[in-house]
Amino acid sequence: MIILLVILGIIVLLIFWVISLYNRLVKLRNNREQAFADVDVQLKQRHDMIPQLVEAVKGYMQHERGVLTEVTEARAAAMKASSINDKIVAENRLSTALDGLKVAVEAYPDLKASQNFMQLQNEIADIENKIAAARRFFNSATKELNVATEVFPSNIVATLFNFKREPLFDLGEQRATVEEPPKISFS
Repeated sequence: MIILLVILGIIVLLIFWVISLYNRLVKLRNNREQAFADVDVQLKQRHDMIPQLVEAVKGYMQHERGVLTEVTEARAAAMKASSINDKIVAENRLSTALDGLKVAVEAYPDLKASQNFMQLQNEIADIENKIAAARRFFNSATKELNVATEVFPSNIVATLFNFKREPLFDLGEQRATVEEPPKISFS
């Protein structure tokens, strides 16, 4: 009888342990989703400002239609993306397109002097900073979830309930540009 009670006690403890690990994984997944919702708010603001930026630039950049088209198409794709992973890919494409626009703008000094354009640039820079902060928080939440799904013994519960490693919101194609040392010229 005592052996049966001990075995029953161990089984109850194991059940509570599995429930505890499962609840922790659910909490971490929900934290990650909430963190992405914060990123999404900033991305929506950026999406709303892009048409204004494109319109401000159109009059000046008659020869740069391809750059404007890429920005517009990348914005449309980013707005249509539905899953977190699809949004990450689409937003990386949009960031790359916006970087291309910044490079093209350098050839138009009159545009850079436009008050409307400068105000838009400042607002977009502010939003980009907020996006970067939200991405850091999202990546932190994702890292915490990934660690919990990979370390023993929670990896056993994670496997049983189909929790898996999730991608970080990294720089994507922009990484090569960021890692390239700046070119300094005194000519």
